[in-house]
This record gives sequence, structure tokens and C-alpha cells, in this order.
Amino acid sequence: MKVLGIIPARFGSTRFPGKPLALIAGRPLIQHVIERCRQARSLAEVIVATDDLRIAEVAGRFCRVEMTRPDHPSGSDRIAEVAARLDCDAVMNVQGDEPLMDPAVVDAVAAALKECEMSTAATQVREPGEFDNPNVVKVVVSAAGRALYFSRRTIPYLREAAALPAAEQMGAFPFLKHLGIYGYRRGTLLRLVGFPVSPLEEAEKLEQLRALENGIQIAVVNVDYNSIGVDMPEDVRRVEHLLSRGSNTEGK
Repeated sequence: MKVLGIIPARFGSTRFPGKPLALIAGRPLIQHVIERCRQARSLAEVIVATDDLRIAEVAGRFCRVEMTRPDHPSGSDRIAEVAARLDCDAVMNVQGDEPLMDPAVVDAVAAALKECEMSTAATQVREPGEFDNPNVVKVVVSAAGRALYFSRRTIPYLREAAALPAAEQMGAFPFLKHLGIYGYRRGTLLRLVGFPVSPLEEAEKLEQLRALENGIQIAVVNVDYNSIGVDMPEDVRRVEHLLSRGSNTEGK
């Protein structure tokens, strides 16, 4: 199976304009992500998909760049434009704001595509502060490891323990935090972006719910990796600290 790693990148982040070019330990954020992806054994090639010439100029020093339309509503739509014109069997959508992405996670999510047409990753919620945080998306999975639902709410609801503090509820059930990395078989991705925004997707603002609502199964790989993203300028120092310690994640 020929798998391409595609990193969608845009300049106009509301909370952190120009984020892909922000320097982290002297190197652009996008370079860190590219280099992590190139360590993944499953990827035949790493590509940056962008509509911005400034990002293209920098990213082009380290990997192939594909220019896209500027009006894509999501990263999945952006990488689908690229996948539609390239020869591949599957695509990995790797977030462009995770400079500490573990290549082993990329490989694990790619491997799940042998059994399922779409895949992603999750890890156990470790911090009480993540328990009720709507920015930390939760996922529940079936016995077969397929996603049942994703939500910004804390799911499942523990009826017998709902009155307990978050730390105690976390001790009673292994709540799963969704990690923003996706694998798609090429045909699945192209089919997915052709569907209209679904009611659940609109309600939760989670694009993966469009797949579930349209009958696309999502394999969820449980990994020992805690996503460290750069969402705000102050996150740069936090990542630099972790890099100086030679650490991939806070949770390992």
C-alpha cells in the first residue's frame, strides 16, 4: 500500500497568524513536523499542502509542496484536492502544528488502514484539566476498536460516579482523548469530502462525525502518546522546553 503523508498548512490562523513559520528552537514549526513525518516508515513521501507562497517557500526546502485553493473549509478538504491528483492508495493527514509528533503513531494509524477504510488515534485522558475541557475531544470505541462517537462532552457518562471529582471518575473508567491524526484510503477521502456537512458535525464542529454519519467506519488506535500542539504563541516556549529534554510528549 502506497501511503502519502500530507500536512495541511495555512497562514491565517486566527489565534496565531503565520504559525507554520514560527521559529521553535531556531527552526520553523513546519520543518519540525516534516522531519518527524519523514521518520515514519509507512510513508512513501511527505507533502505539504498549502495555499500560501510564504509557507511553500520554506516547506519546499525540506519536502515536496502542493499548492491548493484558498477556500477549503478543513484540512481534510485541502489534502483531498492533493490526493485527487496524485497516485497513491492511502493518505495520512498529519496536523501541521504538532512538532513533537511521534513517527510510531503515524505508522500505527497507517497500519490500521489495512483493516479499515479510515483510521485515527486516541490516548487515555491523563489530566483532570482535560476531563471537562471541550477543546479535548473524547471518543468511545467498540470492542472491535471502531469509533462509536466523538464529542466535546465527556463521554461516556458514568451514572454511578457522576458526582465524584474528575480524578476519581478517571480512575473508574479509561476515558479516551482523540488525537488529531487521520488515515484515509484514497477513495474514502474523496468520497468523504463530497458529502455535505452533517448535522452532528455542525453541532459539535468535528469533521470526523461526517464520516460516522455517512457509514464510514473509523479504526481507533490506542497509543501511548499525548498530543502536544502549538495553538498559541505561548506554546512555543513549552515545546522548546520539551525539545531541550529530548522528550516527545508530556505523558511519556
